[in-house]
Amino acid sequence: MIRLILLFFIVIFTFCSPQKNPVGKISTDELTEYVKKAINPKFKTWVLFSHGTYVIIDDTTIIDKKKFALKQIKEFGPVFPGCSAGDIGVSKLHLVEGWSVSGHGYGIYTYVHPTEMESKNPSDIDIGFYGRNKRDQDSKDTSIIFVSE
Repeated sequence: MIRLILLFFIVIFTFCSPQKNPVGKISTDELTEYVKKAINPKFKTWVLFSHGTYVIIDDTTIIDKKKFALKQIKEFGPVFPGCSAGDIGVSKLHLVEGWSVSGHGYGIYTYVHPTEMESKNPSDIDIGFYGRNKRDQDSKDTSIIFVSE
């Protein structure tokens, strides 16, 4: 009986204790701050989507930044077999933990934080596929969480 009670408390404390960043979860505020540090400061205008994809806008003639970013993510975000959306590049970031994953659309990147990865030492392929998947989610969800102008 004592073992059963002890087991009950172990289960309760293990599964009910709060976790700051479970694998795959970063708060919106954290994501925004990470991406701010990930982007080269010379790029002042960018739009961030809820899964971590950001569109850098270096054309100063574009008035509606959200509309432009939505067009870009809808065109270059979706991933399906045989498309060029499978092209990925992974860059280790220096001013913030994590990686930036690029694809086939100019100025479109996806931020990946180390806590999102299951492995402590993920390969570039794992990071790239994870980032590509996040970009695909952003192309379907299209929730903009931040606009830097």
